[in-house]
Amino acid sequence: MRLRNTRLRTKVTALLLSLAALWSFAAWVTLREGVNLLWVAQLDSSVVGPSEPLLVELQRERRATMIQLGERSPRSRKELQGQRQRADRTRAEFETSARAGIVEWAADDVGERRLATMFAKLDDLASIRQAVDAGRVTRIEASAAYADVIDSFYRMYGAMATLDDKTLAGDARTLMALSNAREILAREDALLAGALAEGRLDAEEHELFTKTVGAWHIVAEHAAGELPDSDRAAYDQLIKGRSFTRLHDLETLLARQGSVVETIPFSAEQWKAATEQALTDFNGMVLGAGDRVVERATPVAVGVVVRLALAGGLGLIAVIASIVLSITTARALFAQLQKLRDAAHELSDERLPRVVERIGNGERVDVAVEAPPLQFGTGEIGQVGQAFNTVQETAIRIAAEQAALRQSIRDILISMARRTQGLVQRQLNVLDVMERRETDPEELEDLFRLDHLAVRTRRNAENLIVLSGSSPARTWRRSVPMVDVVRGALAEVEDYTRVSLMPMGDVVLVGRAVGDVVHLLAELIENAVSFSPPYTNVQVSGQLVANGYVVEIEDRGLGMKPEDLAATNERIANPPEFRITGATARLGLYVVSRLAARHQIQVVLKASPYGGTTVVVMLPQELVETGPVQPLEDEPLTSLPIRQTTATATRATATRQPARPASPQAGLTALPQRTAPPATDSEPAEEAAPAAPTPTGFTPSGLPFRVPQANLVPALRDEAVPTPPSLIGPPPDEQDDDLRSPEEIRAMMQSLQYGNRRGRSAAEKLIQDHQSGDDA
Repeated sequence: MRLRNTRLRTKVTALLLSLAALWSFAAWVTLREGVNLLWVAQLDSSVVGPSEPLLVELQRERRATMIQLGERSPRSRKELQGQRQRADRTRAEFETSARAGIVEWAADDVGERRLATMFAKLDDLASIRQAVDAGRVTRIEASAAYADVIDSFYRMYGAMATLDDKTLAGDARTLMALSNAREILAREDALLAGALAEGRLDAEEHELFTKTVGAWHIVAEHAAGELPDSDRAAYDQLIKGRSFTRLHDLETLLARQGSVVETIPFSAEQWKAATEQALTDFNGMVLGAGDRVVERATPVAVGVVVRLALAGGLGLIAVIASIVLSITTARALFAQLQKLRDAAHELSDERLPRVVERIGNGERVDVAVEAPPLQFGTGEIGQVGQAFNTVQETAIRIAAEQAALRQSIRDILISMARRTQGLVQRQLNVLDVMERRETDPEELEDLFRLDHLAVRTRRNAENLIVLSGSSPARTWRRSVPMVDVVRGALAEVEDYTRVSLMPMGDVVLVGRAVGDVVHLLAELIENAVSFSPPYTNVQVSGQLVANGYVVEIEDRGLGMKPEDLAATNERIANPPEFRITGATARLGLYVVSRLAARHQIQVVLKASPYGGTTVVVMLPQELVETGPVQPLEDEPLTSLPIRQTTATATRATATRQPARPASPQAGLTALPQRTAPPATDSEPAEEAAPAAPTPTGFTPSGLPFRVPQANLVPALRDEAVPTPPSLIGPPPDEQDDDLRSPEEIRAMMQSLQYGNRRGRSAAEKLIQDHQSGDDA
């Protein structure tokens, strides 16, 4: 699975590295044979060749030593000293050649150890010579000491013969075995030469002589059995020749003697003549066999060189050609794949979003122009490219259809919302007329409740418009005090009685942002009221800061988890594209994010120290102004965003009956002034209700006096209802509370008591309902 997910470039590189590694292995196997031949030749010229003269000189020194130990004469002593000097000179030449640096490179670990052992044995010659000169050793002990030194040579030869060719390696081992048989024959010669010098052969020497004779015959016959046919014939001819026949006769004659030979049946000259000739002939046969081994090794060496040339030269050429072909092929493949990849990225990152945007703007899109076919050839990559052409064409066509479908849905939503908005606005106008005309407090309470529901319905319609990407129709021409903006937002909240409004300061909001800010605050306050217990309050406060104006909405609910707060803040700061299939529970937050982004307003949720959630709304500096707002003289009162609508408005009919509070909603000091949206195709302009005339007087409580049926068109009015002169008084700043009659004061107190009782009853009912829900 991991290799399957690896990049294509990595796979091609791995393939090339595998090919190079395979060639390196084949070249090394062939090269190793050539290097082995080179090292064997180097060892033969530096170690084996120079050691053969030293081996012969040591054998001669051993024979001279045995004669000195048997004869002990000045003549034998002088011959021994001369032989030792010749052996030392040969040894020095050998060590100079064998200790060269090239030998360390050519020899392996075993060869180095055995070469070091041979040097150590050669160093023991001094102690052996001292023991011989002092007469502390017998002839048998001296023979064994020299044999130990000479055997280290043969062990060294075995480590040096490391040819890879099995046939040549076997021939080399056979030659070493024959050379070892010659060494055993030389021991026999030295042992008997010492006995002839003394004139007798004791029992121990006779036994050793007999064993030595048998040993060299056995070793020679065994080695001869491994020789090639030509070398075997030469060996048989040597053994049956005159020198070895004479040697065999003397060995047989001496072996038939007793265990102690007091008189040897032949002279030293006879024995020397027989052994020297036999050793010389034997050595010549071994050297001839070695030459023939070298001749047989020559074709092998040539074959190694040829294989090295083929594997190293032609193989290297093939590897280089494969690498070049792979690189060029891979580069072309990569270029096509990169072109295909770039086309896919361009389709997903540029063309599809551009097509969707153009369709969203109402433009017509030609699929053939937006998805031109790409040319990738006729190979496998070309087939993939053709499939991609089909995919991109289908993707752009489907994207165009989907974008058109989404635009159609947005248009439908906007149309339905505009129609609903127009109808609700007409309903609010009718309610406004009915509220101005009604004098019964209970009926007026129901009208206020309908008024509140209609305002909330208008906000839901505006939500559809915001979700569709358009702007609501409510706009104001002048700035509005911030406290009236917040009151307007409270008027659109269902459970507004639980909201506590703190002082907002002398700050006004520019007219172009009033509608959106009212909507935004209403959504946030509605959310705070909905997600907090019914017996708790929601506090709304505001203040000026360095970068603008901050409105804080704090509830006393259960709060949110830190991860939910972070996710909500991210969704508000970076709103995603609205999708119809999205979660409906987050529509309010989506509307808030859209409204905030329209005016660069920052909305942040954070944990409240009281356990709930605090929403911080940062209005930028360009949206707020300090100081009170003076009404424009040429601007009608109905265009203001806030109108005074309280229960005390019923004082207009105080002469007929005592006033009663309209509802708990009468506790608000202000509700928003409703203004009709601009006329659209779905709402004719002539259906909009006419604006109310400017009041000409004030009630005794200081509020503008409402004229019944003043907002109705003339055709619907029953008759003109004049304003009672007794109710028209001076402006509020010129009135005096002492002018109120006792009846008016009594009616006001009765209304206050009645409203307090109604409020407490409603609060007790809410608490009981909440406790019943908790018990359930």
